[in-house]
Amino acid sequence: MAAQHSKTKSNMNPYPCRNCSAPPLTRREALKHMGAGFGYLALARLMAEEAAAAPKDPLAPQTPHFPARAKHVIMLFMDGGPSHHDLFDYKPLLVRDDGKPFPMKLPRVLSNADRFGNVLGPLAKFQQRGQSGQWISDLLPHIAEVADDLCVIRSMHCSNPQHGAACLEWHTGSPTLVRPSMGSWILYGLGTENRNLPGYITLSQPLEAGGAGMFGSAMLPAVYQGTPLGYGKTPSDKAQFRFIASKHSDSRLQRMELDFARQLSEEHRRQAGPDSELEARINSYELAFRMQTEAPEVQDISGESPATRDLYGLNDSKTADFGRQCLLARRFIERGVRFVQCNTSGWDHHYGIRGALPGSAYHIDKPVAALLMDLKARGLLDDVLVVWGGEFGRTPMAEGADGRDHNPYGYTMWLAGGGVKVGLAYGRTDDYGFYAVENKLHVHDLHATILHLLGLDHEKLSVKYAGLDVKLTGVAEAHVAHDLIA
Repeated sequence: MAAQHSKTKSNMNPYPCRNCSAPPLTRREALKHMGAGFGYLALARLMAEEAAAAPKDPLAPQTPHFPARAKHVIMLFMDGGPSHHDLFDYKPLLVRDDGKPFPMKLPRVLSNADRFGNVLGPLAKFQQRGQSGQWISDLLPHIAEVADDLCVIRSMHCSNPQHGAACLEWHTGSPTLVRPSMGSWILYGLGTENRNLPGYITLSQPLEAGGAGMFGSAMLPAVYQGTPLGYGKTPSDKAQFRFIASKHSDSRLQRMELDFARQLSEEHRRQAGPDSELEARINSYELAFRMQTEAPEVQDISGESPATRDLYGLNDSKTADFGRQCLLARRFIERGVRFVQCNTSGWDHHYGIRGALPGSAYHIDKPVAALLMDLKARGLLDDVLVVWGGEFGRTPMAEGADGRDHNPYGYTMWLAGGGVKVGLAYGRTDDYGFYAVENKLHVHDLHATILHLLGLDHEKLSVKYAGLDVKLTGVAEAHVAHDLIA
């Protein structure tokens, strides 16, 4: 008995629990119970790895960094560089000194300095418009009617006087490096609200300056690149989604084909690892399948009222092309597309500006005003940020006998809707409109401000690439222009 009692005692835990009456565990019993825990840890690790490897929806709506003022963007891009002297930046000295030698020192880098002539005054009269008193040229009578909805920035500047580099800088933040476009960054940061349409669409996209990089996604996954509907010379009524309807297979067979392609993609992922380009291609097939039901309807404007068609200038051959782009932009935005860009060329007036500029202005004046009025009437303008402008401005002196050269040193862009201050004229160029001198706003600063209005911190919206944190605003310090925000 003594020996048995001693053996039992030796198997007991020498440190029994003092706070409960449960019998203590032996080492063997403890390991037996803990084994289940070890198994759980291993299972959790395997499940985490499987979840990380599983494809995620890269276009699902994302939560912004902070409360957003705008949800969507419509960019109205005036390719070629519109002349701010003749549209939005009134300078009495240009009127007074028209035809006289230009009195200011020229910058070291210009496009065609050897062809500069005398001061060239504004080509139309200016008037103060609306209750805000915005100075707007007579060349834009319809935009003048919505002057109180505009936030006009008269102190823009960029880094390059050539079209290609300046276009890339405006669209991507860099005039020289391959970088994601602004629309791609916004789609990357926010996702899209409609998975049956592309999240980023560009209409009649010009390619002469900047090329496909202006709507590309660069080192971001390919799924974030823009979807071009037509290119620069494509009329907007021909800028359609191609092959949107199949005459040779029904939807059931297409679904089977897509499912099989997805299975092959998953097998490739398991064997070779993630492949963003392959995943983007499969996603594009899926999107094309879903678009067959929604895309034809959104591009069919036959149901728009006669009043709406007239508002956008669709009954005038000179305004119908850009009017259709603006109307389509509204229709895409209504259906949840995140970023839509409307494009028009013909602003590069090195020669014959007196005859050409009125036509360029007429081409966009009524459609742009209609877009703002229509968005406002439908209660959409508060959620949609409209951005108007080109890659740079023009010089205050003549180039040759009758033109204006490129000017990246001071020019005008404007914003509307999306939480900006309305009726505001921000910044100033010098008395001849050549250099931005007050509240100067670089392209990177405007990018930071646009992202801020969308609830995105431009410092946090980045991607690791080649050891760098790549951002839309680049490596230089950029500032949000809070004075533009309501």
